[in-house]
Amino acid sequence: MQLGMIGLGRMGGNMVRRLMRNGHTSVVFDLSPANVQALVTEGATGSDSMESFVKALSKPRVAWVMVPAGHATDVTITKLASLMEPGDIVIDGGNSYFKDDVRHSKQLAEKGIKFVDVGTSGGVWGIDRGYCMMVGGSNETVAYIDPILKTLAPGMGDVGRTPGRGNKGTSKTAEEGYLHTGPAGAGHFVKMVHNGIEYGLMQAYAEGFDIFKHANSKEVEEQYRYTFDLPEIAEVWRRGSVVGSWLLDLTAMALIEDPELSKFTGTVQDSGEGRWTVMAAVEEAVPCDVLTASLYTRFRSRQDHTFAEKMLSGMRNKFGGHVERAAGG
Repeated sequence: MQLGMIGLGRMGGNMVRRLMRNGHTSVVFDLSPANVQALVTEGATGSDSMESFVKALSKPRVAWVMVPAGHATDVTITKLASLMEPGDIVIDGGNSYFKDDVRHSKQLAEKGIKFVDVGTSGGVWGIDRGYCMMVGGSNETVAYIDPILKTLAPGMGDVGRTPGRGNKGTSKTAEEGYLHTGPAGAGHFVKMVHNGIEYGLMQAYAEGFDIFKHANSKEVEEQYRYTFDLPEIAEVWRRGSVVGSWLLDLTAMALIEDPELSKFTGTVQDSGEGRWTVMAAVEEAVPCDVLTASLYTRFRSRQDHTFAEKMLSGMRNKFGGHVERAAGG
């Protein structure tokens, strides 16, 4: 199947590579000609403008937008709306706000263009591991792009079936790593909460290791002081512990490379989804104490820093390639 990809950054470019490795064809466009050329050398069809990008696509055209949420996505989708035709499909695979998806869906529907939102998780590792995807859109449109989703998804792999699941699951694809969650906006809503939970999990690990880091503090009575080997604790927890996870795997990697996390100051950015999750909770009158606290910690990290915040920066760097301000920078 052919897919057009707009935005060839850390995830967009690797998604194209994963698709082409598995027999799909791709047309690509990016504001950076170097990013386009890199994929052309690997077999993609390059474009030097949105106009040439759309012309290179076969009908019905399928264009995946993988650019920063907000203004960049708005501009890109508006431009596509002016160039594409009824029956074509626009996919927003970035981290857009779900309410923006509803607006984009209506905007494109006026021109007969179909819209799908895909919350995508997998970061820089997705090219090999696959991408977990949460999908919003009409049944017909999502079914049409299923070959793309199936290829990008991790598949069953070596993850065992949930005990007792049997035929109880309502989705045939959840075990493959992708799920149609509802109409326009539903995919990004699920991804939004996913990232809110991610904030909380990361904060829990970060605070725990901060306690280890300061277990020999002069504030503690001398007989109760301990000096812990943090990389080794992360490693032992990876094996059989109830708190084991891929996030802990990445934490162990960051710590074995630099136990002091000296290349980070502890300034931690938030990409938007954590805020939106808290906003949704407020609208629903649902308490989310942990997620809210973890978001506020990221705000505070831009004023003063702890080892816990260096841990957060280290984790973000490992799973998403996020480069945050270095110590002394």
